[in-house]
Amino acid sequence: MSDKPIIKTNNQWRQLSYRSEVPENILKSEFDYQDENEVFDGFFKYKGFWYHLDQFMRLDNNSPFGGQWDGYLNDSAFSGVLVKLSDDGDSVKVATFY
Repeated sequence: MSDKPIIKTNNQWRQLSYRSEVPENILKSEFDYQDENEVFDGFFKYKGFWYHLDQFMRLDNNSPFGGQWDGYLNDSAFSGVLVKLSDDGDSVKVATFY
């Protein structure tokens, strides 16, 4: 078995969404820790779930993902979601790893 993670992505850029574009029930149940007067953007939907960039841990060039991704969020002990922020900060590329 390889120590290198398996990464699956369609390499498509997703436009980041504003808080006003996220359903109110999702904001209340998933993002209730955020101050609605301070967090305005940085949301995106991936595989039916809403995420915000503040949920992701920053990666450096020494990460097991080869420096090609900017952040990760584990969804289990062995899998998670990766993000790559565009140069202009308006969109994100997303992948699943395991």
